[in-house]
Amino acid sequence: MERRPPITLSRRALLGAAGALPLLALPASPRASAADAADTGLDALASLATGAQPIGEAERRARIARAQALMAEHGIGAVVIEPGASLVYFTGVRWWRSERLTCAVLPVEGDPCIVTPFFEEPSVHESLGVPAQVRVWQEDTSPFEVVAGFLRDRKLAGKPVGIEETARYLLVDGLQQAHPGISLVSANPVVRGCRMIKSAAEIALMQCATDVTIAAYRWTYPRIQAGMTPADIGALMTAATEKLGGAVEFNLVLLGEAAAYPHGSGKPQQVRPGEVVLMDCGCNVHGYQSDVSRSFVFGGEPSAAQRKVWEQVLRGQQVAFEAAQVGVPAGAVDDAVRRYYASLGYGPDYQLPGLSHRTGHGIGLDGHEPVNLVRGEKTPLAAGMCFSDEPGLYLPGQFGIRVEDCFHMTADGPRWFSQPPTIDAPFG
Repeated sequence: MERRPPITLSRRALLGAAGALPLLALPASPRASAADAADTGLDALASLATGAQPIGEAERRARIARAQALMAEHGIGAVVIEPGASLVYFTGVRWWRSERLTCAVLPVEGDPCIVTPFFEEPSVHESLGVPAQVRVWQEDTSPFEVVAGFLRDRKLAGKPVGIEETARYLLVDGLQQAHPGISLVSANPVVRGCRMIKSAAEIALMQCATDVTIAAYRWTYPRIQAGMTPADIGALMTAATEKLGGAVEFNLVLLGEAAAYPHGSGKPQQVRPGEVVLMDCGCNVHGYQSDVSRSFVFGGEPSAAQRKVWEQVLRGQQVAFEAAQVGVPAGAVDDAVRRYYASLGYGPDYQLPGLSHRTGHGIGLDGHEPVNLVRGEKTPLAAGMCFSDEPGLYLPGQFGIRVEDCFHMTADGPRWFSQPPTIDAPFG
């Protein structure tokens, strides 16, 4: 979901909510408004994030030191980063992207530099979390000349400059014009090399965000009523998430046939007895995200077909978890799930009915970040990496089932942030 200033950490521009539940029946009842449902019991919820510790200066300094070691290893003189998760990760600066450039320059040695418009300097200092120079530019001057000047002052003008992978072309073009002959390279070996491996503090924040999401699901689930729309359910999930201390990232609700399409349908939807409700929700605590999906049937016993697919999905999720071992290529996790689904007659490959998307994605400050559990991804799994595990099954024209939990890698293998449900124990 697109965020407003002071930071843009985009996720999915989607509407809805999710529940920590497997295939389980709910009694049908007359529709009530989301506001009416939220009035019942919301005051009883208390924040789960009061003890959560934000990332501090010492950890950010260590990140910069790690980045500088990787720059030296790869022969990169500096890395340039626009606003977004990577800027927050290294500097703490929470900003947004516009035609007026604000960026960070991380040199291979010494403190970083923040380049920003003159009139924005006081605001930039408010979230700056590490020692850094701040160099400004005026409305009638070029920010790219300021960046080039910093590189010259640090005697880095002749060394390759890494560009963070989400940066806009205007940054690349501006630097090339301001500094003819500059060598621009990918900063992935540096930025990914740092961000893919989470620290204990990062994992603790992701655990807290997951706990908030699970608790919000538990509060929302019994308040879902026949006739509610995705927006109604999303409003419930939002109210609970915020009361529990999380900042809402996305609430996706797919009802009935819409559940057969991983990111839904634009057609009007309402909760109906006997139909699947697929819910996919996430929040953040101090910037670190959760992502949990659950599927259930509203208002009656699941059909034999619904129950069968749900159990196959849960087994697929466990196949992925078992395949995720230190040193294994990330793509091998996806391969293992597809082999299992093919043995059941789904697919082949990414074809439908079956699993049409990757098995999982990296997660941290961004809801989706490198690397993915997808065919062909050769990056070996390592302790500290974090992923979603969401091998749904989708039957176009009928329904879809997705069960999603995230895990982090340890030296001994994967460990869940949230425990997968069972058909008889929806809340674990």
